Amino acid sequence: MSTQCFVTGGSGFIGQHLLAHLSATGHEAWVLMRHSANLESLREQVRQLGGEPSRIQAVQGDLNHPNLGLSATDRQRIASARVVFHVAAQFAWGLSMEQARAVNVKGALEVARLSASQHSRLLMVGGYMLQNSAHLTSIGIDQQCPEHTDWPAVYRRVGGYEASKLEAHFAVIRYMQAQRADYTIVHPATVCGHSESGHILAGQPVVELIRNLATGKLTAIPGSTRHWLPLVSVDYLVALMVAAAFDPAMANQQALALDELSPNLQGLVTHIAHTLEVQTPRRHLPLGPLRWLLKIPGVATHFGTSPESLNFIRTERFDMTHSRKLESRYQLKHADLALTLEKTARFVRHGLLN
Repeated sequence: MSTQCFVTGGSGFIGQHLLAHLSATGHEAWVLMRHSANLESLREQVRQLGGEPSRIQAVQGDLNHPNLGLSATDRQRIASARVVFHVAAQFAWGLSMEQARAVNVKGALEVARLSASQHSRLLMVGGYMLQNSAHLTSIGIDQQCPEHTDWPAVYRRVGGYEASKLEAHFAVIRYMQAQRADYTIVHPATVCGHSESGHILAGQPVVELIRNLATGKLTAIPGSTRHWLPLVSVDYLVALMVAAAFDPAMANQQALALDELSPNLQGLVTHIAHTLEVQTPRRHLPLGPLRWLLKIPGVATHFGTSPESLNFIRTERFDMTHSRKLESRYQLKHADLALTLEKTARFVRHGLLN
């Protein structure tokens, strides 16, 4: 059955694949765009990803503006959206607290207000670190009363991007609960390319890893043999997002999109290096000294890595009980991760050579 949706972040990596999935399965999608004149290029990308571009429309607006900068006419156009997919985020290392909050916190709250006002289900993309309670406590987040958290201190500890995603998560939940409005949050692991095409956009952490291997910048494996970077393919992620968004049982619930067969970081690096036919780093560098090293001016740029990125390399495992139930209900299956990584690496290498 065709339903109308509203999507933020539709031009980004996850957003493009979400639009392709929604439109290919018969849904209509309105996309928030700063420049609606770019709609045709977005439609073409959706077509290349297997979607139906005629089902994609645009409204002009901006997460930085009050009420998303939407005109009264455009508010009417999207008023019947059954689900608001909030995928947009400003992703970059080294963001100041003010820069990160502008889109990732204030913008998220504007989307929440829109969703609550028109009685749409809000489907928001979070992050897997929000499912790591011990980590949240260690960086100073009061999980019982998040509003009591010293957020500037959290920003100093983990950097603007991660801190703003964490702050937005708790702020949006608090707002939606106060409004008695429906929300669902999907927390993705680090996203790799499409399991069939390997398609991925520049700027993704997996692309950074592949580029660093291909160019010889990655000469040691961060952490120990116990460390891993949890992964999920983009096509599995969007399938789970859509399933959760339309599931009545997922109202006010959260789900983790993560492939439990993700290898340790050593296995991940080795597999990608073999695919690229480059030398595999053999030695490990503990995260503490590496984090200190990357804070030396110029070092992070030289190695193409930020100390903030090390926060996502973990030893903990995650409780997948709730997600497994959702997977079973909708018969969702992860594609072979080794093949997905190979296709992603080849896609990135092709981009480097062209």
